Amino acid sequence: MVIACGQQFSPELIEAIESEAAEGLSRRELSRRICGWLDWRNAAGELKTMSCRKALKELQRKGHLNLPESPHEFKNAGGQKARRGREPKIEEAVFTGSLEQLGGIEIIPVFGGSRRSRIWNTLMARYHYLGEAKLCGAQMRYLIWSDYGWLGGFAFSACSWHAADRDAWIGWDGRARGQNRDYVINNSRFLILPSVEVSNLGSYVLSQCLGRVAGDWQWRFGYEPLLLESFVEEGRFDGGVYRAANWQEVGQTSGSHRQGRYYNADCPRKKIFLYPLKNDCQSRLQQSLSSRALEPAQESEPKEPTDWAEEEFGGVRLPDRRLEERLLTLARDFYASPQDDIPQACGRKSKIKAAYRFMENPKVSMPVLLESHAEATAKRMSSESVVLSVQDTTFLNYSTHPMTQGLGPIGGPSENVIGLVLHDTVAFNLRGTPLGVLDAQCWARESAGSSEKEKESLKWQRSLEAVDRAQKHCPETTIVNVSDRESDIYELFEWQSQSPQERPQLLIRAQHNRALPGQSHLWDYMWRQPVAGTQSVHVPRQGKQPARTADLEIRYDRITLQPPSGKRSKNPVEVWAVYATEANPPKGTTEPLEWLLLTTLPVDSFEKATEKIDWYTLRFQIEVYHRTLKSGCNIEDRQLEFAENLERALAIDMVVAWRIFYMTKLGRETPDLPASVFLEEDQWKALSCYINETPIPPSQPPTLQQAIRMIASLGGFIGRKSDGQPGTETLWRGIQRLIDITTGWQIANQRLAHQINQPVPHDNTYG
Repeated sequence: MVIACGQQFSPELIEAIESEAAEGLSRRELSRRICGWLDWRNAAGELKTMSCRKALKELQRKGHLNLPESPHEFKNAGGQKARRGREPKIEEAVFTGSLEQLGGIEIIPVFGGSRRSRIWNTLMARYHYLGEAKLCGAQMRYLIWSDYGWLGGFAFSACSWHAADRDAWIGWDGRARGQNRDYVINNSRFLILPSVEVSNLGSYVLSQCLGRVAGDWQWRFGYEPLLLESFVEEGRFDGGVYRAANWQEVGQTSGSHRQGRYYNADCPRKKIFLYPLKNDCQSRLQQSLSSRALEPAQESEPKEPTDWAEEEFGGVRLPDRRLEERLLTLARDFYASPQDDIPQACGRKSKIKAAYRFMENPKVSMPVLLESHAEATAKRMSSESVVLSVQDTTFLNYSTHPMTQGLGPIGGPSENVIGLVLHDTVAFNLRGTPLGVLDAQCWARESAGSSEKEKESLKWQRSLEAVDRAQKHCPETTIVNVSDRESDIYELFEWQSQSPQERPQLLIRAQHNRALPGQSHLWDYMWRQPVAGTQSVHVPRQGKQPARTADLEIRYDRITLQPPSGKRSKNPVEVWAVYATEANPPKGTTEPLEWLLLTTLPVDSFEKATEKIDWYTLRFQIEVYHRTLKSGCNIEDRQLEFAENLERALAIDMVVAWRIFYMTKLGRETPDLPASVFLEEDQWKALSCYINETPIPPSQPPTLQQAIRMIASLGGFIGRKSDGQPGTETLWRGIQRLIDITTGWQIANQRLAHQINQPVPHDNTYG
């Protein structure tokens, strides 16, 4: 991966650029295509073709790219670009006196290709110390005119890539700077002719320009800048002109920068001057990823989401508003057709093309896509007293798509199975209803060695830190991290013990027979504890072993875990242990149930011990979620060129699978809620009319349980007494049919309304 002008160029992208260039495209057309692939745009949404052309030159100069010579570039015999036309005749002012004597002064904008543009270029080449050095990026140029002739000129262009003191004044980190840099522009040229000697002329014309540059910039480029910057070289100028025009001096440069193709570490230091065009420019420049964050703040109430997609993805901040809108469209399409591939789900050719461009966009990532959903999940968690955040790992098999690049082994050494590893954390309430996805990590394995396993063990800590962030949004909720034996890592207990009241609690099934004080070990010690009572739990079907009810003998006690061998410098950690063993397993049971749970929550009674057992049994709900994700959304059937593209699609599918699972569980938990909490008005009306075979919809929506059973019946659910409640499989099949039924119902009603509103002809030529 190579970076040029702030963009990432993968080997595949470079190969595609060379292939397009071989067709004889001009640099302009080639840059437009590349910007389209990358969705490389400025704050106004326009393609950044000039930045792209600069990036192409940089890549070619460094040897990463091989482009044919452009047939549209004029060069002289020396290999330099030929100057077109002769220098214009310029009426340069010669004047010494006061500002009042000079009289009227006019600030004139300059545009490329005009005679004034040639005048500006000539004046800068003759008198400015930077000579003919080119301006960077978007730019506005001005000439200064008086009755005595041209007084000078100045220009504004793209801001400096990085300036530590400027960034500190704004409050920028690297991410905010990269996203909001367009809203800072640089006064990159300022010239008063040496033949003009007028006191206060510089600060006067600079102030005059400040009154118009923001409007001119918005008129030309489609967005309004928020802050101006300028750099004054120490020893050459003192910056008095900027101070007199009310600019702020905020620091100085480091004395090293890139100039052209060379990196100069011995450049003169420059003073940094800033001029805010908006009073709140600092807070607005610190805000997030889209131009929406830079619009003037309004006192209105936050807009309510119109549907579930806006509720879950509406807070996503992507570099372009159109990407955010495309995300909402994809979420709705994926939900309407959860089992279809991308072309079938999107339908129209234009939507299919836009979907693939979205999946290929390097500025979109799984963590960013899931951030808004995680915030909505935390909001749902805040209404619960206890929430279980369940971590688990599942493997996504893409062996049937061997052309997808970036996959890795997911089976044993002898198996030829490739795919991705997904480790996610899903929040559940104590009734087993999923509240949302808090964290997701997806990667491809490089090998099956031990070092790879050690690296993967960090997934538990990363997810726990994500849960900790959610905990800060719902401090009144007790969040308990629940996970299986693989997460029995001493560092997790040590991390929680550092701030036991503020951080999430742990409930982890033990794997290691850890050392306890007095040369005892965990399993032997717990076996010697008295049986406090018995508890019956439901054990779901596993492989060929049918589901059953297990009677467990419960033991519990408070213990002190000693640091593992090789980590003796760490402190011992006090936790509680709950030991559950199946006393009389049914005949044919190959593995009797045996759980040894470690928790940071106090377990000082049999009731609290059985409570922790009940909580741990809810861990199996994440396996139901994974089954919904794989079978309901068919994520392993997605066919995309790169693993990164699969991850972007997976982020959307994960929220879709959660919503289907959530609807199923909520229908059982709160069956009497109106169906309007999940279905739009047209949906529950179309559903009722279709099921009841009547054209007249009910005046009130059915209950949520009734609606779910009706939707499931569309997916094959019969509804006999022995069938119980519908599951996710029949529900997601029913949702696909409901979307089509609703569309037909809407079309029929629009046609009926059109017929009713048609005026009756007055010329009785019928009948």
